[in-house]
Amino acid sequence: MYSLTDKPITTLAELKDHKMWALPGAPAELMKRLGVPFVSAPSVRQQELFSRHVVEGAIGSVEGGGTVREIGVDDAAIQLAYAQSVIVVPGYGLAVAQAQHAVRELADQLEARGVDVKYAIHPVAGRMPGHMNVLLAEANVPYPQLREMEDINPEFERTDVALVVGANDVTNPAARRPGTPVSGMPILDVDRARSIIVIKRSMGRGYAGIDNELYANPKTGMLFADAKAGLGELTAAVKAL
Repeated sequence: MYSLTDKPITTLAELKDHKMWALPGAPAELMKRLGVPFVSAPSVRQQELFSRHVVEGAIGSVEGGGTVREIGVDDAAIQLAYAQSVIVVPGYGLAVAQAQHAVRELADQLEARGVDVKYAIHPVAGRMPGHMNVLLAEANVPYPQLREMEDINPEFERTDVALVVGANDVTNPAARRPGTPVSGMPILDVDRARSIIVIKRSMGRGYAGIDNELYANPKTGMLFADAKAGLGELTAAVKAL
């Protein structure tokens, strides 16, 4: 999480003692409710990332690069319940749906079955640096489970299931090759997990305005649902197994 002091912030109490750089809109309202002072301007790093990589236009399409596979709640629940390791990848869609408590409830059910659960935190996921940290802290997700991008990326290839909840551009493999609007943007290596589940309302594009190639990966199953509702259904299905 980014603050004006460069000192790592690990708890909500510490967060309230620091000013945060926040973008306008819903995240700012959330920060107000949490009692966190902020100024309405993006961080230097966020300005750099978005000015370099988020541009108008689209190159290619998911349809042109592969087939999108839709899965149901029961299929997704079985994959999660019988996994040894799961990495949750939260994004702006989780924030919009206010699904932080729902994802914690699902994680609790998985952990009760012996599944190792971690959260992959991209530095600009959501609408401000640290947005996901704030939301997950509100849901009392244990801080050691929140892993920054550089720390978590090597673990995806050893992970049974990556569960993407409302994250888009920050998971797009197109960033690894030149010639796309997101070329060079640091991403979470979700596509290297053994299996991928994406909870998303629709096939809508992210800020970059291009389709996410992750969705056409043969390992990816799309669970089309509101984040909060979809997570609730998954939790119920896991309980029933």
